[in-house]
Amino acid sequence: MPFGMAEGTNLSGRRVLITGGARGIGAALARRLHARGARVAVVGLESDLLQEVAASCGDAPWAECDVTDRDGVDDAVAKIVDQLGGLDVVVANAGVAAQLPIVGGNPAVMDRTIAVNLMGVYNTLRAAGPHVSHERGYALVVSSMAAAFHLPLLGAYCASKAGAEALGNCLRAELRPTGARVGVAYFGELETDMTSRGFGTEAAAKLTRGAPMMRPAKLDVGIDQLERGIARRARRIVAPRWMEVFLPVRMALWPVIERFLERRLPEALEAARREDAPLTTPQPDSTG
Repeated sequence: MPFGMAEGTNLSGRRVLITGGARGIGAALARRLHARGARVAVVGLESDLLQEVAASCGDAPWAECDVTDRDGVDDAVAKIVDQLGGLDVVVANAGVAAQLPIVGGNPAVMDRTIAVNLMGVYNTLRAAGPHVSHERGYALVVSSMAAAFHLPLLGAYCASKAGAEALGNCLRAELRPTGARVGVAYFGELETDMTSRGFGTEAAAKLTRGAPMMRPAKLDVGIDQLERGIARRARRIVAPRWMEVFLPVRMALWPVIERFLERRLPEALEAARREDAPLTTPQPDSTG
């Protein structure tokens, strides 16, 4: 039995908009929610992949859209809301990643990561927020465990995901009077294109050698938790689920993590400064 139904709720008929829906978490989530009876719509950059996802979800509505383009997001959300006849759930999932040494790295990576992972989330919540501001409404910000644990070479990604977490927490209070709920999703490493591209570098291999916590979990682990959390309109979604214990004690764990990484860091930094590591999703202006 699906997670949501086991909890006395279901997803049938819920109107769901997912950004970053062309691949990875977004595409898998769209297919899962469609299979559970939701009416989904997907937004993203890669039109060919979006069409494939939409076709596999019963010819769902879709829109090619760069989430950093505020007017474009407004237009895409308005179009999809019109096609779905309203909106119950928005999942702000679009994101990119690339390693970035803060000293000696490419500042364009920082610019684009913040633009997509933080400002793109803001643009999405700003446009979709009025439509989910009702008693069945739910907004979900896809953040990361990187919002809580700030690893070397991930300064741009960690900063952007910490900012996205903050936006979700602030929006929760703002939407409370409407009856809508807001959740934040924290993922460890899942088997997606982003993980294989973002961590398939020489520097990442040197830094994470011997670190079992950095081994990617199956994508279905994350999708299961998302399905359950969306059905419940959960405040927090964590995958793999065992990582949830680390969130309340994040500050106490920092010295342990730093000591573990200390010996590997110089070699990893040297590799990162000579590597040309692209962003995990090709961007319209080819930045990064």
